[in-house]
Amino acid sequence: MSQESTVPGELGEPALKGAELAEPGAVTIVVPTFNESANVRELLHRITESVPTRLPCEVVFVDDSTDDTPAVISEAAQDCPFPVTVLHREEPVGGLGGAVVEGIKAATSDWIVVMDGDLQHPPSLVPELVGTGERTHAGLVVASRYIKGGSREGLAGGYRIAVSRGATWLTKGLFPRKLRGISDPMSGFFAIRRSAVTAEALKPLGYKILLELAVRGRPRQVTEVPFVFQDRFAGESKSTAKEGFRFLRHLLGLRTVSPVARMVIFGLIGATGFLPNLVGLWALTQAGMHYVPAEILANQLGVAWNFYLIEHLLFRDRRRHRSWWDRAGRFALLANADLVLRIPLIALFVHKFGMGAVSATALALVMTFVLRFAGTEALVYLPRRKGSRSSKESRTAPRRAV
Repeated sequence: MSQESTVPGELGEPALKGAELAEPGAVTIVVPTFNESANVRELLHRITESVPTRLPCEVVFVDDSTDDTPAVISEAAQDCPFPVTVLHREEPVGGLGGAVVEGIKAATSDWIVVMDGDLQHPPSLVPELVGTGERTHAGLVVASRYIKGGSREGLAGGYRIAVSRGATWLTKGLFPRKLRGISDPMSGFFAIRRSAVTAEALKPLGYKILLELAVRGRPRQVTEVPFVFQDRFAGESKSTAKEGFRFLRHLLGLRTVSPVARMVIFGLIGATGFLPNLVGLWALTQAGMHYVPAEILANQLGVAWNFYLIEHLLFRDRRRHRSWWDRAGRFALLANADLVLRIPLIALFVHKFGMGAVSATALALVMTFVLRFAGTEALVYLPRRKGSRSSKESRTAPRRAV
């Protein structure tokens, strides 16, 4: 369950010079926070200094902290000339990306600016992001470290720089069309029109929410402005190896949205299952077992291996509508039913064409691949019905309290 508190402020006069901005609340600044109590007071101070009173503004903190960050925000907000909202989530579903989605849902402005709470994203750039979007009629304005005038100097150490650059190359290689015109898809600092994003369509996992927005619902017009990535004001980075693995899973989930892509990944996973299957078959036949019962037993090794990878890499977002035991049972039943077709094929290849047991098994696995994929997707991982919500999502729905 989430709790939200609002500290009222005064809105400034309408219209930023050079841009047509609607009232009330021309820009909502969404700031996801996790134990940033040492940073938020300075952040609000810099936003107050940077955003002209002519630009109607509100700040929404979506907080997953285990410290006193919400209390510090509420206290610091008393000195702000704009409304400051704190939405605290007891269960951080979706990580930082999920927090941003909650902030987008709570936003009331035409423009939404997303930025971190550690001051590595300079608040002074907020007016330029909004003004650039208005002047160019863009739906998304990205603050980029990789265009002229930008810099990643706030990244501490060569390791983080290498990881960031490698992640950028990987994502642009996987999504060349969706990320065309975005030099910094790893940026967490951007402005997006409220009308250009459908929060319900987003499925964030981890902290790279811009990638999620660009791939699932990229606005037609995108532009960039340069920014210098600053040193963290206080505290330590939240980037961990665990977040890195979540990022890779997120990439795979985005890449397998289409049926063809899912089939390719399913095939690659199935190919890795050949190894335990064939090794088991070889060991059992070498021990003197007939190839038919040996194949039945060896198949279970491949089934277990494939189920684990498919669960965690391919259909991770489709697991909620069935229990683990239900999914495992259906998968095992389908995989072993596949033997009904495969064993006659193997026998045909062995006795009719004189193939060895191992090569005959490998050929039969390839031939039944398409049927296995269609059956797994349809019978084990049925897509959830539109409009349905899991119990976990219901428990974390925002509750407004002014």
